[in-house]
Amino acid sequence: MSKSFLRSLVLSLFVIFAFMVYAATAKPNLTPAEARAIAQEAYIYGYPMVDSYRIQYAYFVDRNSPEFKAPWNVLKNIPRVYTPADTAVQTPNSDTPYSMLGADLRAEPLVLTVPAIDHDRYFSLQFVDLYTYNFAYIGSRTTGNGGGHFLLAGPHWHGETPAGIKEVIRTETDFALVIYRTQLFNPADLDKVKQIQAGYQVQPLSAFLGKRTQPTAPPLDFIQPLTPEQQRTAPEFFDILNFILQQCPTNPSEAALMARFRKLGIGHGEPFDFQSLSPEIQQAVTAGIADAWQTFETFKKTEIDTGKVTSGALFGTRAHLQNNYLYRMAGAVLGIFGNSQEEAMYPFYTLDANGKPLDGSAHRYTVHFGPDELPPANAFWSLTMYGLPDSLLVANPLDRYLINSPMLPNLQKDADGGVTIFIQHDSPGSEKEANWLPAPDGPFFVALRIYWPKPAALDGTWKQPPLMPTALTNS
Repeated sequence: MSKSFLRSLVLSLFVIFAFMVYAATAKPNLTPAEARAIAQEAYIYGYPMVDSYRIQYAYFVDRNSPEFKAPWNVLKNIPRVYTPADTAVQTPNSDTPYSMLGADLRAEPLVLTVPAIDHDRYFSLQFVDLYTYNFAYIGSRTTGNGGGHFLLAGPHWHGETPAGIKEVIRTETDFALVIYRTQLFNPADLDKVKQIQAGYQVQPLSAFLGKRTQPTAPPLDFIQPLTPEQQRTAPEFFDILNFILQQCPTNPSEAALMARFRKLGIGHGEPFDFQSLSPEIQQAVTAGIADAWQTFETFKKTEIDTGKVTSGALFGTRAHLQNNYLYRMAGAVLGIFGNSQEEAMYPFYTLDANGKPLDGSAHRYTVHFGPDELPPANAFWSLTMYGLPDSLLVANPLDRYLINSPMLPNLQKDADGGVTIFIQHDSPGSEKEANWLPAPDGPFFVALRIYWPKPAALDGTWKQPPLMPTALTNS
């Protein structure tokens, strides 16, 4: 065999290999218009997943993060309520001390043990998958306060249910987030909450069964997340989405959608190399991201702010949302990890009675609940203040971030037996200060939370009263 023939053979093989690489990475017949549309659609689809990953990376991966909680599969109890110092999650509640569990289910299931809890105390475990669907609940509403052992299994586990397991809970993704909420009645009640949290236990199934060895999952090199600001514009957003999708077996209902995304290199196992795209396609991708945000803003203004779409439509199972990805994105932007409506409702106050945005630098506000008009909750309700644009709790001289139903005995009553809440930046006066929810000196919104809502809240029979404004110049 001659050297020239060998050189020709090697050259031919190199050309074939190069063509195969090009064919694998090229986007044939993809016009800028189609690339822009796919980028918009994929961004709306992926935003909740990428933002959730950002939070869970801080909670369970980055040990240098001030928000770090614990490694995967280790429960972290937080024996306090959230304050303005907690900035990883938008619109956190400040009623219930949290416990957090990042579940890596690739190797084996986890057994979650819940102690018996007093029947008058609300608690819940919210199970959230990588899509941000709420796929299950344990707690007062669903399983009662009697306690028990529960098995959390990933998509690849096919074992038998062990003895002593009260319920098997399955998720369609390899990782899941479990958010524990334990009701705190008042500051003096904190020690009791700590005792309950100490009773929450998590262990691998093999440890629960008393086995000496435990299976392990291969190491996973977690991709660096973007900041919230970067997520709004950076094409690297799709690198992170592709990484997340590796842990998400494709749901049959999304097979055609994933095929469409793959035209732009988006999907499980796909390389998204923004720099290799033509300038026209690059421009189309960034324009598609901007289109996604414009779609969200229009939806918020015309559907959410007007009350046509309520928070109950934005959170829940895959079956509940019916693959409505704009709803899923809106839920993540406005309050990621929100509960399903059967567990909690969130009738936000974003506009006053005149349809104007709330602003503590321009108005004072009141909301009056008549004696028979308090939010109908089986557990409790609360009004919580959030500043804009960050949607975080607002620092104030009273360190008061909410007014809730356990505070009712200490609130001043109106002549009709109802309660008026004063929502404003400055104090309403010492005689009214018990009913004061401090607002920032600027834009804000107020979240009304109804935990374990009664039928009157769920079916719309009960209506939230309006927020009445008074201009500061007229006060």
